[in-house]
Amino acid sequence: MEPDSGDNGMSTVAGALASTASINRKEKAVAASLVEMCTVHLGSTLFGVPITHILEIVGAARPQPVPLAPVFVGGLVHYRGDVLTTVSLRQLLNMPPKEGRQDLLVLESAGGIFGLLVDSVGEVLTVSSADHEPNPSILDERRRVLFAGAYKLKDTLLVMLDPEQLEPMRLSAARAA
Repeated sequence: MEPDSGDNGMSTVAGALASTASINRKEKAVAASLVEMCTVHLGSTLFGVPITHILEIVGAARPQPVPLAPVFVGGLVHYRGDVLTTVSLRQLLNMPPKEGRQDLLVLESAGGIFGLLVDSVGEVLTVSSADHEPNPSILDERRRVLFAGAYKLKDTLLVMLDPEQLEPMRLSAARAA
């Protein structure tokens, strides 16, 4: 007969609980390293916007032009009783304007709510921080500020946009400086 250690099986229970806690920490760490991105297309380039900044996706937006506005302003749109300033990602990146329909992402940033005009909205992807690469050092300063690195996907790269840097008032201040 084995001598009684006095723990009445408590060490086994404690070990099982510790093991479960360790697994939960690992699951939380994996979940924390995953980010959900809404993909948007601009020409042949795939961009991503963290879904935590997106309030709504509005298809076929028809912004009204704003005379004498900075070139990156895509116009004004009515949104739920408010008037939103839109930022044209094409204009911001010095791409030629797109004829026809554009999709609008309604984004929320620390500076408020604004619209982002893109060629089209794709799907929501879950990406891992393990697949993230920082901006290349050769990227010019203006674009380095707008981009938050890229994610390696199976067949392409997903360039991550920084919604805080796309906010119209911040863009205006940066252009004035």
